[in-house]
Amino acid sequence: MRLVLLGDGESPHLLKWARALAPRVELWAASSRGFAPGFDALVPPERRLALCTRPDFEGGNAALLRQLPRLASWLRGVRADWIHAHYLTSHGTLAWAATRFLGVPGRVVGSAWGSDILVTPQRSAVLRWLTVRVLRACALATSDSQVMTDRMRELGAGEVMTFPFGLEDLPPLPATGQRGDHRFFANRGLEPVYRPQAVLRLFGAIAAAWPDASLVVANDGSLRPALQAQAAALGLASRVRFVGRLSSADQAVQYAQARWYLSLPESDSVSVSVLEAMAQGCIPVLSDLPANRELVRSGDNGLVLDGAGAPAARALMPQGLMSQVLMPQLDALLARGEAIAAANHAWVAQHAMFGPAVSAFLARLREIQAANPP
Repeated sequence: MRLVLLGDGESPHLLKWARALAPRVELWAASSRGFAPGFDALVPPERRLALCTRPDFEGGNAALLRQLPRLASWLRGVRADWIHAHYLTSHGTLAWAATRFLGVPGRVVGSAWGSDILVTPQRSAVLRWLTVRVLRACALATSDSQVMTDRMRELGAGEVMTFPFGLEDLPPLPATGQRGDHRFFANRGLEPVYRPQAVLRLFGAIAAAWPDASLVVANDGSLRPALQAQAAALGLASRVRFVGRLSSADQAVQYAQARWYLSLPESDSVSVSVLEAMAQGCIPVLSDLPANRELVRSGDNGLVLDGAGAPAARALMPQGLMSQVLMPQLDALLARGEAIAAANHAWVAQHAMFGPAVSAFLARLREIQAANPP
């Protein structure tokens, strides 16, 4: 099978797909930007095309669209069985236009990443129209959560495979006693969509009840200076540590040392970071989003902050009342901490490993080819 990955070659997410696909297909790659160094060992330079644009991926990228003739010419030379577009509003548009209008051979398969389905089509009628056309052009699409799959079908998608953008390797469960019962970890981007201010306010309520509680905040973003000031204003400067972007190995250490994982975005599909935390045995405390409820049964293997406990409602609560609402739930989960760690690790092993999901994905592509030869 000859397959072209079409996406942002500088993204670690596209590189992860390339690692999974390279041993199983004849892999080619076209990038709207350049290529991360990891591609060198996976796709030979003669099988790659870098368009060297700087798209924002939300649609309407004139510079990217101007590269369509160049991309189409390259794709006609490749003659791929499948053109696998990642992020439908940008790269999916290129694949649809190339096959629909410029005579490029091959079938289109599309992988939605989240905001291209959950956010962008709501921004304008034009972007919704474009998303519908791209989805209808896909012989198969993939989604990483049921809520996103449902939305794709509402927009006109045909067949959709649903599987998490899961882990490549399952880490061993940290030894009992390795983690601090009152230690918290957060590593989403320090940007508004991830609501790191809510994470700090939530931790402030917890810290009032657990004097030895500590929080490590990894990752970076535009809000970091404001968050450091917020931590100081809340009297948490000595208990909240900002460590910036971490390597995979260093991040694994933080997961293994933390009992709790905090993630409170305002919009999200199934998060790889949440899956990583669960695999390491952390207890996730998450915002009330449909995709989070696909992972966490609130009060059983983690906590989804709904109703009066939601971060939006907490903004109007005194810290003491916030703590009264929250702490009994955390105490009950902590009492079962080791059992929850084992259960979450086992769930990821069974449901959220990337390799088996990609194998099933390729098997389905071959079935489609066999049933409908070109």
